[in-house]
Amino acid sequence: MHPMLNIAVRAARVAGTIIVRGFENRDDLQLQEKGSNDYVTHIDKEAEKAIINKIRQSFPTHGFLGEESGETQGEDPDFQWIIDPLDGTTNFIKGIPHFAVSIALLYKGRLDQAVVFDPIRGEIFTASRGKGAQLNGYRLRVTKPRDLTNTVLATGLPFKNKKQYGEFALSLNKIFHECGDIRRAGSAALDLAYVAAGRYDGYWERGINSWDIAAGELLVRESGGLVTDYTGGNDPLFKGEVVAGSPKVVQGLVKHLK
Repeated sequence: MHPMLNIAVRAARVAGTIIVRGFENRDDLQLQEKGSNDYVTHIDKEAEKAIINKIRQSFPTHGFLGEESGETQGEDPDFQWIIDPLDGTTNFIKGIPHFAVSIALLYKGRLDQAVVFDPIRGEIFTASRGKGAQLNGYRLRVTKPRDLTNTVLATGLPFKNKKQYGEFALSLNKIFHECGDIRRAGSAALDLAYVAAGRYDGYWERGINSWDIAAGELLVRESGGLVTDYTGGNDPLFKGEVVAGSPKVVQGLVKHLK
């Protein structure tokens, strides 16, 4: 395992311990509303702080972009860690056991290392650029359907901006009638990890942030998949939208999303 990925895995496990402890004791989550239908708990903040502290112990000159703490410039501009300490906070708050820690490393502007950790299932998805992706040590590969027929896809609803639902519904209707079925589970990081693992055939969502998808994007790419924006552009990290799957699946989705 790459040394930087090894540290990221350790950081994810530290955060996972905090999250599981909080999940078992949800009576005092110190809930705050950041925006419309957008919540944060003290567990999110505590987990992010623990991740940053763990990484800084080994890489004190690196920068960070965290969902809760924002951007912190490092002495070495080549390295930036993108962190979502608890992707799926609403699930966490409601007691739904489907959420994850997401940690990715940008090196000179390119995704280089990635970890998505599901602390409830004990599943740790990892990827290093050019070295493939793994789930608990086993190699991952995306599925290779010839088109959307019989595929199981994942998406996310525009719950933070419900005015976008009309446009979303139009594309959803087209995709639904062409694919096998669609899931909406509430964690973009796990949606992408599941695409990488072949559990989902594809995934699309708009209204997301870089920390939601950074680690998952590398997982999919290193599993032989394609990750684009809604127009088919291959650099979706800061676009606020993402499409992922095998090339044929992405092609089939993009035609309905343009």
